[in-house]
Amino acid sequence: MSKKCIVVGLSGGVDSSLSAKLLKDEGHEVIGLFMKNWEEENDSGFCPAEEDQKDVIRVASHLNIPYYTVNYAQEYKERVFEAFIDGLKKGLTPNPDLLCNREIKFNALLKTAENLGADFLATGHYCRRDAEGRLLKGVDPLKDQSYFLAQVPSSAIQKALFPIGTYHKPSVRELAKTGGLATFGKKDSTGICFIGNKNFKKFIQSYIPSTQGCFYDLETKKKIAFHEGACFYTIGERARISGHDAPLFVAKKEGNDIFVVKGKDHPLLYTSTIRASSPFWIHDTPDWTKTYTAKIRYRQIDQECRIIEVTGGLMVDFKEPQRAATPGQYIVFYNGDICMGSAIID
Repeated sequence: MSKKCIVVGLSGGVDSSLSAKLLKDEGHEVIGLFMKNWEEENDSGFCPAEEDQKDVIRVASHLNIPYYTVNYAQEYKERVFEAFIDGLKKGLTPNPDLLCNREIKFNALLKTAENLGADFLATGHYCRRDAEGRLLKGVDPLKDQSYFLAQVPSSAIQKALFPIGTYHKPSVRELAKTGGLATFGKKDSTGICFIGNKNFKKFIQSYIPSTQGCFYDLETKKKIAFHEGACFYTIGERARISGHDAPLFVAKKEGNDIFVVKGKDHPLLYTSTIRASSPFWIHDTPDWTKTYTAKIRYRQIDQECRIIEVTGGLMVDFKEPQRAATPGQYIVFYNGDICMGSAIID
């Protein structure tokens, strides 16, 4: 690739740091952009974004590239966070990471990059793209992040670069270390960015008041305990209710009622067919006669399935039963290494 102007979304982590270095080493004009999407402190009064920004400054200085801070807190609140809270109120388990990539990184940030005259936007995601704008899995199966980009349109993928998509994580850290990047040993961030290390229940209660509901045994319909709100539970998780001879797991939610079953692998936690709505295809629509694979959560091993187009969405028939298909989460579809798109589990 001839010399280009490339904006790199710098998060303060090792992945985006090495992405910037690799592009700089190739001779491109590199500009760093640090996003602020959330401005509240955590429970200890510490703002993680401040430390991340300091690491961005260290990396940009070491690489001798300009960097700017862009504030998308309002856009994030309106396009991502409010949808997350609305989903919880409806009894769903939304995934804000896919919305963040669609609405912020590959929309707002991409527009800012274009306004700076950039030819491409680069990020530290473990994925790849082909010349036609199709999203591909990252080479490292343990770190592949194509799942989180399954709502990003092909038009944005075509303007994106993923410099570390062909690397495995240990190699990324080693290259960052030998390249003198201060972030080489920094721990990977996990969880929802606006929650961080806050207490999830306490945080959500400031937006959704606690409403007492009941736990029921799904098989007997017998009431067995109370809880402070169905929004604090998700399908498949353990419901910590004392006084029972086996662990109880959430199998179903109806309004503010939660239905549980005994045992992590209870048959009622499994289904072979999933209904999904709002299907989104990145590049091509499926050949409805073919067999594909899908994931109903990040890092799940690809599961063989058939996709059936129906009124209002899709029916997905799996070869093997799937545990804890969770309404509000995304099901992401693959054709080999090609990430085809996604839909919302109903």
